[in-house]
Amino acid sequence: MINISRLEKFYRKKKRLGPVNLHVDKGEIFGLLGPNGAGKSTLLSILATVSSPSAGKVIMKGKDITEETKAVRPLIGYVPQDIALWEEMTVKENMLFWGKMVKRKKSEEQLENLCQAVQLHGKWDEKVSRLSGGMKRKLNLAVSLIHDPEILLLDEPTVGIDLQSKFEINELIQKLARDGKTIIYITHDINEITQLCTRIGVLKNGIFLFTGTLAEAGARLQQHGYTAKNETEIIFHLLKQDYSDHEPTF
Repeated sequence: MINISRLEKFYRKKKRLGPVNLHVDKGEIFGLLGPNGAGKSTLLSILATVSSPSAGKVIMKGKDITEETKAVRPLIGYVPQDIALWEEMTVKENMLFWGKMVKRKKSEEQLENLCQAVQLHGKWDEKVSRLSGGMKRKLNLAVSLIHDPEILLLDEPTVGIDLQSKFEINELIQKLARDGKTIIYITHDINEITQLCTRIGVLKNGIFLFTGTLAEAGARLQQHGYTAKNETEIIFHLLKQDYSDHEPTF
């Protein structure tokens, strides 16, 4: 579904990303890990066609995102880390507003049903400013689903919210993946990494140190004489790695 080849991004002649190579299959939840400043949000903004790459190519469902941007955008649902909602509008007004931005128009009933799907029961006429942080995150996700995208790009959609809201959002994301949606998910949450993600990629200084499953990472560690006691230790070791010549050190 997503093929990335030698992708790079420069800001004022300084490289922020790349070269990055990656393939993500249909229905996969690919977890994007790494420290702050690693290039995760930069990569997601390029995939969302918000930012243009400096070099390289990205193909989504057979379409080049640079050459066929208009055709690609309807495929994408993008949830940035910052909440993109109108605080003084109600949930209903926000959904109707964002619903006007997409080609596939939805009825008011369909939009309300979408809010029900993200567990915003009884909040249709509530002002966004009065919602909890978790409810705002749910609404942010609902907005990204209005046009029924095939690809979801999620930048820490559960950061700073209560456990119940996080659990409900994670349940929805798993259902969306089962329904065939392809998801790239930035997270710093160990539980989300171990329970939600099909595969992971660890970015550091703009390049991937590792891509694969946690089982593959554990096997790779063993080959280099390190036996992790559990998945948390595997993740910790992945995140603390340095790199040399664009290759992992283990």
